[in-house]
Amino acid sequence: MLRPWLALLGSVALTAVLAGCSSGSAPTAAAASAPVAADADHVSASASPPPMNPAQVNGSNAPVEFIASGPIVVENQVDLAAQRDGLVAEILVDAGAPVKKGQLLAKLDDRQLTAERDAAAAKVRSVEADLKNWEAGANVAKAERDRAEAMWEAHIIAKEQEEKAKYQYEATVFEVQRQAEDSKVVQSTLQALQLELEKTRITAPFNGVVARRYVRAGQQVAKNDRLFWVSAVAPLRVKFALPESYLGRVRKGTELIVVAPLGSGSMHRARVVMVSPVVDPSSDTIDVTAEVEDRSANLRPGMTANVRFPDGR
Repeated sequence: MLRPWLALLGSVALTAVLAGCSSGSAPTAAAASAPVAADADHVSASASPPPMNPAQVNGSNAPVEFIASGPIVVENQVDLAAQRDGLVAEILVDAGAPVKKGQLLAKLDDRQLTAERDAAAAKVRSVEADLKNWEAGANVAKAERDRAEAMWEAHIIAKEQEEKAKYQYEATVFEVQRQAEDSKVVQSTLQALQLELEKTRITAPFNGVVARRYVRAGQQVAKNDRLFWVSAVAPLRVKFALPESYLGRVRKGTELIVVAPLGSGSMHRARVVMVSPVVDPSSDTIDVTAEVEDRSANLRPGMTANVRFPDGR
């Protein structure tokens, strides 16, 4: 009878031990889970992004100024070259000098051409005098022919005399025509010499400034040798390229700002005068030309300037 009671007592004791172990493990698990939750909060706090700067947000939506660069050019800019061989007899301007259209810049030796021109002019006068003389003779011959025809009709003179007067008149008319052609020839010769003389005078083709001088007095030059570089100073234009996306938004008349490349960074108003109708496929850009509306010493041909205008136009 003792064994069943011992077995029952052992069972009760084992149940108590197991219950004690179970109740003791719960705080341990809770304690173990508490640091994990704290670590999770810490991880969540560290992974959250920092607060964004309002200025950055506003700046991302605000319109910015697109900046393009391009050379400042002028429509009239040319190298003056010698149009004939010759010796530079005189230099009248130097580099940096302002010039007016038609102003004499230099002269080639023209003494030989002047003498030939004067001889040709004398020949023209001589031929013209001969022409007038033959024209007067033709008038006389015409009167003689008319009188001879009337006398022949009146049976006063023979037919041979009437025909002779007629032939003399026709010969005189042919001589007048020959002299007229000779007059054209000598006049053409005179004009050619005048043109050659003009080639010895190097003049400014437009208002501007002498950018460079390549020759000196006494120098022998050949045809097509450079003599001067003359450049206009206005109107100034800026040529630049824009992305393809600006096609349709930038058009003729669009206002913009040109910033001088000098340290002052002075700004000048400009207006678009040309937008290329085609896109450069190699760069996906369009060529634009703008004309500066105000004049300033800060802008000169050959400089590279910046162009600015709102990007959202």
